[in-house]
Amino acid sequence: MIRNYRDLTRLEMEQVDKEETIVLIPLGALEQHGNQAPLGTDDIIAEAMVEYLRAELEQEEDFPLLVFPVIPVGLSTEHKNFCGSVTLRPDTYYHMLYDISVSLAHHGFKKLAFLVCHGGNAPIVQVLSRELRSEWGISPFILSSGAFGHPDVKATISEGNIWDFHGGEMETSMVMAVDESLVKLDTAEAGIPKAFAQNKALLPYGSVSIGWVSEDWKTAEGKPIGIGGDPSGATAEKGRIILEISAKVLIPGLREIRAWKG
Repeated sequence: MIRNYRDLTRLEMEQVDKEETIVLIPLGALEQHGNQAPLGTDDIIAEAMVEYLRAELEQEEDFPLLVFPVIPVGLSTEHKNFCGSVTLRPDTYYHMLYDISVSLAHHGFKKLAFLVCHGGNAPIVQVLSRELRSEWGISPFILSSGAFGHPDVKATISEGNIWDFHGGEMETSMVMAVDESLVKLDTAEAGIPKAFAQNKALLPYGSVSIGWVSEDWKTAEGKPIGIGGDPSGATAEKGRIILEISAKVLIPGLREIRAWKG
């Protein structure tokens, strides 16, 4: 049974099978996503992903999942100089997630699944997962939201939009799939990593990289815009495709987490 953690009473929580139940913890962020997309883009995507996962799992027989409230602020250091962005410090974010996890472990939960809906949160969660396994003997899994490398997702990107990334066409489409009124495409501007655009090896990501900041992503005229790619081709239908595929690719992993006896 898939239920919201916050909806249960204390007596109901006492009856939950803590050994088998997976606590899904969606991790969002509050940060700039360009001129056109809302600050809460990652939170909106996190909430939507939960619903798409719920839809995919509704045919599963008694799937033991408790959905924790979305954590709405994360590690957004790279965006902090753009208006509206809010970030925790790395140690603050680590300790907040650690304390939540320890509270859950204290009550007997063995399986936690962090649904990472903002890439900047991932390094902290990776460290946290190992530390929690080592210190508490629990199993903290990491789910990466957004199947951006999937061929059917890549097929949604407009021709010529080669730098689509944070705040670009895909993320903007995902928000539009939830609520088109939140997106202002008429104000959209494209962004490219000007300092890296001619490089072959040193890139914002990949085998040789540097921790990028939003100021690295600029318009063609050189104005810092803080997003990758051109969001102008975003549509709600593209967003629904991306969300649906992103949920589907996580289902086999969730089934194996259910069976995990580590």
